[in-house]
Amino acid sequence: MKPLSPDDRFPDDANDDLNGQLDRLVNQLASQGVTLAQAREIFERQFILASLRLNQGNITNSANHLGLHRNTLRNKVAALQIQAADYRGSSKRIQSS
Repeated sequence: MKPLSPDDRFPDDANDDLNGQLDRLVNQLASQGVTLAQAREIFERQFILASLRLNQGNITNSANHLGLHRNTLRNKVAALQIQAADYRGSSKRIQSS
């Protein structure tokens, strides 16, 4: 994966709405005094949870989906106090808006 540049955004024009949503969310968090560390933790937690839902709690599949080593994801899950087992056998899917 190549490093991000200051002008990087979500790829392709189909995701222009995602860029707008992200800009609004970032501005809202910043105006509420959320630090970068707090925002990073919130985002990382939600992204990991979404991957676990998609992969029904399977750490290995979620790690592959996220581009992480399995042990790295296990460490992050533990640090964020996420219970991957809560998503096993789940038919929950992320709803697109």
